[in-house]
Amino acid sequence: MSLAPDSSSEWTTLDRPGRLASAVLAVRQMLPTLLLSVAALIGWELVIRLGHVSTYIVPAPSAIAVALVAHAQDLAVATVATAREVFVGFVLSLIVGIGLALLIIRFRRFGQALYPLIVFFQTVPKVALAPIFILWFGYDLAPKALLILVIAFFPITLNMLAGLHSVEAGLVALMKSVGASENEILFRVRVPHALPQLMGGVKIAITLCVIGAIVGEFAGASAGLGYVIQFASTQLETPVVFAALVVVSLLGSAFYYVSELLERLIVPWAPQFQDGGRS
Repeated sequence: MSLAPDSSSEWTTLDRPGRLASAVLAVRQMLPTLLLSVAALIGWELVIRLGHVSTYIVPAPSAIAVALVAHAQDLAVATVATAREVFVGFVLSLIVGIGLALLIIRFRRFGQALYPLIVFFQTVPKVALAPIFILWFGYDLAPKALLILVIAFFPITLNMLAGLHSVEAGLVALMKSVGASENEILFRVRVPHALPQLMGGVKIAITLCVIGAIVGEFAGASAGLGYVIQFASTQLETPVVFAALVVVSLLGSAFYYVSELLERLIVPWAPQFQDGGRS
């Protein structure tokens, strides 16, 4: 019988305090948000009840909770439809946004001509494009995905360009001195250097994708959370409208934190927003 200590059990024992400390820290960081949310909900409930505000004008949190439970199945189906639109539109935005940034930085003269056109297109009111896309492509996934694309690609392109331009001139000169081509400099130096800025643009874009999906569903849809909001508002079912808004916010938050998790995996060296702004 070996008298040597079990190394795996030893590491497990040593690791438990670290895991416990991390869990306690996570709870402490979430506690102010939870307390503020509970206080806001209690205050909201009291104002509605003491002020005798009609439910169809502003529902109390309890009425919204009842609507969430009563329409859980319908909201779940609508969430799946909206999430699919967001995902497809976001992937398109990512491809187009990164592609445009690479074109602009690699082909300078073409980029100088293209960039003002991108900025000009960004100033076009996207709400006005929604009925046009519905007219062109119908009421299915395509018009919503295209609307999300035109809304969300710009921050990806802009942040990617900022990262590509922020490489030190000395590093580029060093790569040229050893015979590196423009493509090698782009993909071996500029792109890795731009990843933190790109992920910042991704986190902005993913929230815009959710907004774009809802706007597209307002313009014309037979499914999705935007359709639920629009239909419930015509029936004066305000608690259902607020319940759908809660689900939209939760969906957007879920997409955002998934993108933040990807940022930690892809660019772990990037600064994180933690502890009240300290990286």
